[in-house]
Amino acid sequence: MTKADELLEHAQGRALIGDTGYDSDVFARKIRRRAMKVVICSNPTRTKNRCRLDQKLYRHRYKVECSFHSLKRFRAVASRYDKTATNYLAMVEIACAWQWIN
Repeated sequence: MTKADELLEHAQGRALIGDTGYDSDVFARKIRRRAMKVVICSNPTRTKNRCRLDQKLYRHRYKVECSFHSLKRFRAVASRYDKTATNYLAMVEIACAWQWIN
């Protein structure tokens, strides 16, 4: 899980919220060492050490997932037509503004 470790280096806050792909005892220990609360849904195949999930915090993850889903409705954002990062970011900002207005 090298990419998850890279993400954790820049993580700030009181909790880290993730989906079942990040369900690992090693990763959970690294999160706790940073004095953060682990809010990761247990993998359904896990038989031991299933941890309880803080539903109130996990709802925030659902809202973020819904936001990304609605952003992907914009074809230019989903397929990334723009060649430069600046133009792509501008398209994402336009899509976010459109969502906010509607």
